[in-house]
Amino acid sequence: MDKLIVIDGNNIIYRAFFAMPPLTNASGQQTNAVYGFTTMLLRLIDEHKPTHMMVAFDAGKETFRHADFQDYKGKREKTPPELSGQFPLLKELLQGLGVAQFEIKGYEADDIIGTITRQADEQGRQVMVISGDKDMLQLASDHITIGMVRKGVTEIEQYGLAQIKERYDLTPEQIIDLKGLMGDASDNIPGVPGVGEKTALKLLHEFGSVEQVLARTNELKGKMKEKIEDNVESAILSKKLATIFREVPLEQSWDDMKFDGLNQETAGPALAKLEFKSLLERLNLDAGGAGNAEAEQPEAEVEVVTVDVDLLPEVVNLLDQIRVMHVETYGDNPHHASVIGIVLATENLQYYVPFELLKEDTAEPIRNWLADSSIPKRGYDLHRIDLALHWHGIAFAGASFDVHLAAYLLDPTESNQTLSGLAAKYGVSFLTSDEDVFGKGAKYKIPDVEILSKHLARKCAAVAQVIPLQEQELSDNEMLPLFHELEMPLSRILADMEKQGISVNVEDLKQLGREFEEQIKSLVEKIYEIAGTEFNLNSPKQLGEILFVKLELPVVKKTKTGYSTDAEVLEKLAPYHEIVRYILQYRTIAKLQSTYVEGLLKEISPQTGKVHTYYRQTIAATGRLSSQYPNLQNIPIRLEEGRKLRKVFVPSEPGWSILAADYSQIELRVLAHISDDDRLKEAFLHDMDIHTKTAMDVFGVSEEDVDSNMRRSAKAVNFGIVYGISDYGLSQNLNITRKEAAKFIDQYFEVFQGVRRYMDEIVKQAKQYGYVKTLLERRRYLPEINASNFNLRSFAERTAMNTPIQGTAADVIKLAMVHMDAALHERQLKSRMLLQVHDELVFEVPEDEMETMKTLVPEVMSKALELVVPLKSEVSYGKNWYEAK
Repeated sequence: MDKLIVIDGNNIIYRAFFAMPPLTNASGQQTNAVYGFTTMLLRLIDEHKPTHMMVAFDAGKETFRHADFQDYKGKREKTPPELSGQFPLLKELLQGLGVAQFEIKGYEADDIIGTITRQADEQGRQVMVISGDKDMLQLASDHITIGMVRKGVTEIEQYGLAQIKERYDLTPEQIIDLKGLMGDASDNIPGVPGVGEKTALKLLHEFGSVEQVLARTNELKGKMKEKIEDNVESAILSKKLATIFREVPLEQSWDDMKFDGLNQETAGPALAKLEFKSLLERLNLDAGGAGNAEAEQPEAEVEVVTVDVDLLPEVVNLLDQIRVMHVETYGDNPHHASVIGIVLATENLQYYVPFELLKEDTAEPIRNWLADSSIPKRGYDLHRIDLALHWHGIAFAGASFDVHLAAYLLDPTESNQTLSGLAAKYGVSFLTSDEDVFGKGAKYKIPDVEILSKHLARKCAAVAQVIPLQEQELSDNEMLPLFHELEMPLSRILADMEKQGISVNVEDLKQLGREFEEQIKSLVEKIYEIAGTEFNLNSPKQLGEILFVKLELPVVKKTKTGYSTDAEVLEKLAPYHEIVRYILQYRTIAKLQSTYVEGLLKEISPQTGKVHTYYRQTIAATGRLSSQYPNLQNIPIRLEEGRKLRKVFVPSEPGWSILAADYSQIELRVLAHISDDDRLKEAFLHDMDIHTKTAMDVFGVSEEDVDSNMRRSAKAVNFGIVYGISDYGLSQNLNITRKEAAKFIDQYFEVFQGVRRYMDEIVKQAKQYGYVKTLLERRRYLPEINASNFNLRSFAERTAMNTPIQGTAADVIKLAMVHMDAALHERQLKSRMLLQVHDELVFEVPEDEMETMKTLVPEVMSKALELVVPLKSEVSYGKNWYEAK
């Protein structure tokens, strides 16, 4: 997905100048600000891997704001000549690095950034804005995060909507009001004299905006009333000056900001010119611009033989000497991926076999070798290889070491787990990226065989070099059992399930689609009738006008472009008018129709009549599986309309049934084990309803006196505790005040003291070691656990609390799948495991095996991992997935 990083050039170079010690080149030119800016830039590239980058600069001192207020920025000290002389150096360096830079006469960098983020937001693109200026917080949205630079240029605190809410209890739009009231000395924005941040926040929490403060001064008292009434014009002007202009006439396009990595030809000379030798060495760049060691790819490192028909016998004779292999595929969905070729590597040689040759009769011994489960195979992303080869009629078995899977276990939060990324991490210098060889997206092209064979051979050689290093790391981290006994076997089991697929009754799915269409049509007519006019229901602007202008409903939230009509807003408005309930219903049914009915119809294989999902083992940091093409884990089942979708999933054989088994409250059982809390253990050991038990203990009542509201509150806090919930989060879930929520959480911890102890201890451990572990030694690193920034640190602390619980729950169901697969094979049962959806396993079962499976599945699931409380699963079955729930 596209990701743009936009940097406030003037702000960051200014901060870097005052943060960095003096640094001059041989001619005496100051370069400290450029050096500080560049180190921050390189860190951003390394950590966030942007696809687009841009640095915005102010163009001259006069902007359109000076027409309103001639003293705008008038009290700023003159830029020191030691800094002003570095601007052209920075701009020249950015050009050499291949990073775009914009400046437009009459506008500030803020305005350029504001305009670009507005356009990106409208197009759903992700942007991170880097600045030290709090004004930028007004730009935050679902797609726009603000990286606030702190401690010179060494720390960046990320602010999205939630962080702004938590830090200021304001929306991004209200940041402008904050500036309007308190002013800004650095920009010479006057504000209201005598009103600082604390007072401004208090006023905004009470009144909401500058305009409302001015309109309701009669509600103020004493000096405050006097200050506001005496400075009405100043407040209005200050808000105007603080508002970032977002309609700059930009000639540049999105593509002008494209960033494909540092320009290998010009980055080295540009850094060398500034005498930044340490950066040249760190980036492995040549001062003459020859590029880095990755790009050079010394050919002596890897020898490759391109195999033809005549050479096939030689390869066949060497099959028992093959150490590693690599299969090159193309396409996001492995069920439809094309296979380009295969490399088989002995100790000294790499053999590249084109895929067309692999399909020839004479290559049958190689195909047999690939299919032999007794021969261990080592490579990168063997799960994907298994699927891709299968759909081309070639069997694959014997996966023994997957460097992709090992890399995920060693650091599940690292995003760059490509083979070239791993090679760089482990110091393998001869491998370049696939994009450099094949191109990207629409520009993808298979190069001639000489370039192709060398690149694939290098990939294979990189795998060989990385494996022993990963093995040592896995051993050091006590993860070898997790890798070899759980994740590697599971990889094969998932591939078997994916190839098997699950049958879909197409006629029933189409009929459901027709029912949804009728419901949508009826709801639209009803909404138009109530509104008294027709309008575009999918347009937030038109819907906002109907709700807030025509029907005069209370405005809950505004966006930069008008009224917010998101789900949270509509839920709050539902009690005010019946139209809102119909709009919410419309959105739900429309989503089911487009995402699930139409989406599923596209994913049904014409060859098999089934959907073949793709389980990703290397995505979720908690260890949970992710499902794609289609995502079968996100079918909404809280609503009856969503549950109906499960009716279309049916057995693939006549007379068979669908059987589903679901772990009961697995995360809370894991919490009972990890925390060793006596009350939690008692509830599960006596098979009590955990939410009723929690309500009894927290509210101090008998079982008979627990009402539905008490149980609902207890359930919310039970599951909230697992996810490290805050008083704010619980207050939103239960629609109560934060004070009431905080009291409830305190009561919970007063009763469940073992849980409190666990929470405190795990955070201490995380701070000491930098990571937390599941019961099976799965690690999650938490680099922000000791951050000075409250928001970053709090998030890391909540993650530390919930990862051992969620991660162990994920490990348990994975273990159950491995044990279940073994049980099916041992008993030679025809029943098949089809799906894993969160804590649920789905099977298709022949009639004569139903009694066996009804007993076997819960038995295997309950014994997956021994805890101090019993694991429990509930089994149901029927003629489709809906009936099995």
